[in-house]
Amino acid sequence: MSQQNQPVTTLPAADAVRRRLVPVLFVGVFMAALDSAIVGPVLPALRAAFGIDNRTAGLLSTVFSLSSMCSTALMAYFSDRHGRRPVYLASVALFAIGSLCIAAAPSFDLLLLSRAIQGIGAGGIAPAASAVIGDVFTSERRGRILGLIGATHGMAFVLGPPLATVLTSTMGWRWLFLVNIPVALVVLSLGWRSLPGKRTDAVPGPIDTAGIALTLLFLLCLVLGISRLADSATGMLLWPWFLAASGVLLAALVAIERRQAHALIPATLFANRQLAFVYLLTLGVGFSMGGIVFLTTIATLAYGVSVEHAGLALLPLVLCSMVGSMAAGRLLHHLGARNMVIFGFGLLTLGYLQSAVPQTGLSAFVVASVLVGIGLGVVVSGALRAIAIDEAPPALRGTAQGLINIFNAVGTLLAVTCISAIADFEGGGLTGFSHAYLVMALSMLVMLCIAFGLTRKSSASVAGSTPSAGS
Repeated sequence: MSQQNQPVTTLPAADAVRRRLVPVLFVGVFMAALDSAIVGPVLPALRAAFGIDNRTAGLLSTVFSLSSMCSTALMAYFSDRHGRRPVYLASVALFAIGSLCIAAAPSFDLLLLSRAIQGIGAGGIAPAASAVIGDVFTSERRGRILGLIGATHGMAFVLGPPLATVLTSTMGWRWLFLVNIPVALVVLSLGWRSLPGKRTDAVPGPIDTAGIALTLLFLLCLVLGISRLADSATGMLLWPWFLAASGVLLAALVAIERRQAHALIPATLFANRQLAFVYLLTLGVGFSMGGIVFLTTIATLAYGVSVEHAGLALLPLVLCSMVGSMAAGRLLHHLGARNMVIFGFGLLTLGYLQSAVPQTGLSAFVVASVLVGIGLGVVVSGALRAIAIDEAPPALRGTAQGLINIFNAVGTLLAVTCISAIADFEGGGLTGFSHAYLVMALSMLVMLCIAFGLTRKSSASVAGSTPSAGS
């Protein structure tokens, strides 16, 4: 792809643009994160409204995750080709259209289709926002803003369930999605004026249609293989075939992308040793996020916490994740991304190791939750994204950020599948979950060792390049 050079603007004008950008990016990412957090509380209302069972209602999350993951690579690719502003605004607009269609859906089938539209929009918001941060902000300010963006998921987890409960009980479940419309309109209005436009007049090369098709098929087969959704729906053993198909598709994708001049997923990104480490570590970050899912099960099995109050057992973890993410973002420029990642995975190793020993009591469980929360907040705070911003060519920043989202999502799916499989293999009791979290701790230890392979400062940071804002 052609190198994209931003026009020079005066310092006061650039500062004004940057000040307007932060709320535009934060609100967009937070809106998408919040919508994932409200699904759980709204499921009973959906079951009553459409007369569906729990398995069918669970498709709401599955469809969103799958469509979001598949759209991430595509949206990131187009943001590198056509600029951040059109892709970010199109993603927000698609998210709003999906929200409106969900609220108006007369049947559950149309609701699922609308949820897929919403997921396609959500898939483009975070990578485009991260690429804008790399394009516009200096390295001194990137960490703080990436930390704020990274804290959105913790904030959404805290604010989403009570907000969903209040709106569902007072105004109805459809208003949970209608409230996205005015928020999206504000983001679109402010974003049109403040987001940087296309930074080059060069005509982009031909679209990598073969790469797009193979990537979408690969992700579809990979998700169906890991999650075993098709097995649950049909009662047949299909997941090995989907995993085998994903392996064949991956090999074909690599062969094709190596020959493409304008590849959807350029091989040069993986040839960079630091970026390869970043993507491997991001897979570990997703794995650590998936490990949170069953901590409430340990709380109920080991400490007698009631099912109704099990969610409260994660409150210390979520709050510490928010604080850890914002604090790590502020410290990122001073301590360096490598040190932050090492520190984060070190805490995750200790936290999950403590979770694997439930005999130590509820207070030790809370301590473990705090360690996991802070560690998770640190590793999602933006350290890995900052390395990707520094190491990836400016013309490929969107794609580099999109791959982080994809590896993160795959890691989360793997963790949920692995923990449930280990626990079920040993009867689904406390012993099974204890062994599963021991595996989690060992995987975090492996990630900690890999993190030592990161350089103390990436080449772009050493060069000290300072981006400028412009449209």
